[in-house]
Amino acid sequence: MTTRPLILVTNDDGINSEGIRALATALDSLGEVQVVAPDREQSATSHSITLDRPLRVTRREDGQISVEGTPTDCVLLATNSLLTRRPLLVVSGINHGPNLGDDVTYSGTVAAAMEGLLLGIPSMAISLSTTPGTHHFATAAAFARRIAAKVLEEGTPNASLLNINVPNLPEGEIAGVRITQLGKRLYVDSVIEKTDPRGRPYFWIGGSPSWETTKNTDHAAILDRFVSVTPIHLELTDFKAVVEMENWVL
Repeated sequence: MTTRPLILVTNDDGINSEGIRALATALDSLGEVQVVAPDREQSATSHSITLDRPLRVTRREDGQISVEGTPTDCVLLATNSLLTRRPLLVVSGINHGPNLGDDVTYSGTVAAAMEGLLLGIPSMAISLSTTPGTHHFATAAAFARRIAAKVLEEGTPNASLLNINVPNLPEGEIAGVRITQLGKRLYVDSVIEKTDPRGRPYFWIGGSPSWETTKNTDHAAILDRFVSVTPIHLELTDFKAVVEMENWVL
């Protein structure tokens, strides 16, 4: 009897989110799906690991596992302790909102896929570029399944994870799939300073984002109604700078 591939599914929106339910359902035909996800929203937690307190785990009646921790905690615990065998694929999402350009450095969704990659497991993150009104998680789930099937068959190239963003449209209105690079997000007035009723200053991080108008980026693909697939690797060394700095006298 052939063992079905084990697929670990997680997210940063929490185990009860609509996106993770759609994702787990879509991947079920590809293998055995095990959901291990935060018990609450963990957006913008990046690649943080919980080291200052114990992590509580709840095994739910539906077979899913919730963790009082970050998305990275979930992948780390699942792979090293909670699962009976090693997953062949980690899929994080479907995130409620895009993870484009520089924002991947903040994203808990992408960080979960990064942890999978660091553990030597092919990994992908998928996000829906939501807009007010209807959220087309079914569209994102359909493309997640299609790309996951390819990754299970061939792996990911050059030890990279796949960061996938899907326009918030019915599947029939998607123009296609593009292989892209990360775009560059620009913030105007990214820190807002105000005063509370007691006269004390406070700060709000936000502002009005804009994007560089560059072709072949993930943001440009979304504007053109394409699914964006960006391969991301974790080799951060600037080898050109290494060569240049060898001549430094320190």
